[in-house]
Amino acid sequence: MSDLKLPGEEKKKKETSLARVAIWIAVGGVGAYTLITGIAGIIAKG
Repeated sequence: MSDLKLPGEEKKKKETSLARVAIWIAVGGVGAYTLITGIAGIIAKG
């Protein structure tokens, strides 16, 4: 709609820290492991 920005808004964007990326990779890995083992269990029992 409008390209008006508030004062100081230009420099508000934060960089993603390496620690946050590492946490998300670890959480994603645990989630993927849970999902894959769950699907494998359903297939093995089915």
